[in-house]
Amino acid sequence: MSTLADVEPARIPASVSARHVHLTHASVEHLFGPDHALLVRCAVGQPEQFATQETVTLIGPKGRIAHVRIVGPERKEDQVEVSRTDAITLGVNAPLRESGDIDGTPGILIEGPYGRVTLARGVICALRHLHMSPADADVLDLKDKDRVEVSVAAGPRRMTFADVLVRVSPAFRLEFHVDTDEANAAGLGAHDEVLLQARPVQ
Repeated sequence: MSTLADVEPARIPASVSARHVHLTHASVEHLFGPDHALLVRCAVGQPEQFATQETVTLIGPKGRIAHVRIVGPERKEDQVEVSRTDAITLGVNAPLRESGDIDGTPGILIEGPYGRVTLARGVICALRHLHMSPADADVLDLKDKDRVEVSVAAGPRRMTFADVLVRVSPAFRLEFHVDTDEANAAGLGAHDEVLLQARPVQ
């Protein structure tokens, strides 16, 4: 049985992704001390992922941003996801990338209560994207890496987002992700919905 209503356009829950970092085990220990384990503050939209109680400070060439949340669990590579506004504040030219695509990206200094970690790369502005399971992709007739359009259909700042990257995995739950800059421009809240308006764009 489908997890989506059999109507067009499909309604998809939205999530506003604030600045955050993903850390390796080694970086967690450098920032918070030997044998430190990340503490769960709350679950986030995707299964088995969580915001931690711990926060860090990002330090760039032109500025710093404190109280940046970590999203766990620990990862194989460090990654920092910021909005374009954050990147300007930090003085870092963060490229627009899919999460995990960090080749050729700038680095940054991360400060924790125990120590500091200097990243040689890993700072990105994340592409707006749709998470979905294979079952949802079948219902919506989409596949991984497709590009679609979705619209914010309610509120005073309604708009359409083009070139939305589709990401399909058994580990994903259906959710539209944008950063705070994009969400603010559209008047989009964390528990709002968007409408799938256009099928894959070539």
